[in-house]
Amino acid sequence: MKILAADIGFGYTKATDGKQSQIFKSIVGDANEAQFGDSLLPGQPQFPRHIGLGGQSFFVGELAEQQSRSRGFTLDQNQFLTQYAKTLALAALVPMVDSGDPVRLVTGLPISFFRKYKDALTTLLQNRHSVTLFKPGSLERDEKIIHIERVRVVPQPFGTMFNLLLNEVGKPTSQRFIHEKIGIIDIGFRTADYTVSDKTRYSERGSQSSDNGISTAYAAIAQVLQEKSGVNVELYRLYDGVSKGTIKIKGKRYDLTGIVQSAFQQLASRIAQEVNRLWADDWDIDAIIISGGGGALLEPYLSPLIEGEVLPQPADQDARLNNVHGYWKYGQHLWGA
Repeated sequence: MKILAADIGFGYTKATDGKQSQIFKSIVGDANEAQFGDSLLPGQPQFPRHIGLGGQSFFVGELAEQQSRSRGFTLDQNQFLTQYAKTLALAALVPMVDSGDPVRLVTGLPISFFRKYKDALTTLLQNRHSVTLFKPGSLERDEKIIHIERVRVVPQPFGTMFNLLLNEVGKPTSQRFIHEKIGIIDIGFRTADYTVSDKTRYSERGSQSSDNGISTAYAAIAQVLQEKSGVNVELYRLYDGVSKGTIKIKGKRYDLTGIVQSAFQQLASRIAQEVNRLWADDWDIDAIIISGGGGALLEPYLSPLIEGEVLPQPADQDARLNNVHGYWKYGQHLWGA
C-alpha cells in the first residue's frame, strides 16, 4: 500500500509520493497528433503530460498550453470538479504508481468549498481508474490501473500546518506548532484561505475563504495589458511574464514591473483587511504563516500589513508545494507503519 498526495489547484496541480514531486499548470487540452515530434533541444520532460482516460486522449499542463487547439481552464469550482479535476489528478499520480497496487490518497479543498464538495471529490477519485500513459518522444504507451482504495480530503491550508508539524514518517516534531495558536494565510490561484490551528485544533470561527486569490491580481494585470496592446492575455499565460517583469505581445515588449507592483499591493491590502477583521478576537495568535504560491508572491506586500508576528518562509522551498507535502505527511500519520 502506497501513500500519495495531490493538490489539485486552479492554477497548478501538484503531487508527491514522498520521494518525488511534480507540478504543472491546471490546463487540460485535446491531444493532437503532431506531424513533427522531434524537439530541437535534447532531453525529455521528467513526467509524461499525455494520458488517455475514458476513451479520450488528453494533454495536460504546459503541453496542453503549447500544443492543444482546444484548452480547458476555469476558475469555477463546480465546473473544475466535474470537468477537469479527475483528469488532472490522475495525470499527476499515474507516473508514481504501479499498476493495480492499492494506494491511499490525501488531497484538499479550499475552506469555502470543503463541506459542499469533499464527498463528491472523494467519490470522483476513490475508485479503480484505467489510464493510458503516452511516453514523451516515442510511440510507446503504458496501460495502468490506478487503484485508489482510500481518499482523505482535508481543508486546504491545513496542508501547510501538517508540513510544519509532522516529519517524514508522520510523527509530530515541532513543539511550537503543537502547543501554540497559529494563523495560516494560504493564497492560491482562485482563493485565499484563512485558518487558525489552536494547539493543532481547527478553529471554525477563525477560518474562511475569499475570492482574493492571486488570479485577482493577474486579472488586473491582464486588463491593463489589453488596454495597452489590444490583446486579451489568458491568465495562465501571464505566469512567466509576471515572474520576469516583462512580456512580449505581437513583437512589442511591455514592462510589467509597475503594473505588477500596483496589482499585488491592492490585493495584499484587501487580504490584510479580511484577515485582520476575521482574527480580531484571536488577538492571542502566537504566529502567522503565509503559504501557497500566491503567498510567496504577495508576502513582501502582505507581511507589513498583517497584525501579528509573521514567520518568514524558507527561500529555498517552492511554496506551491507546501500543502501537498503536508498532505503526504498526514497520510503517513494516518496510514503509515
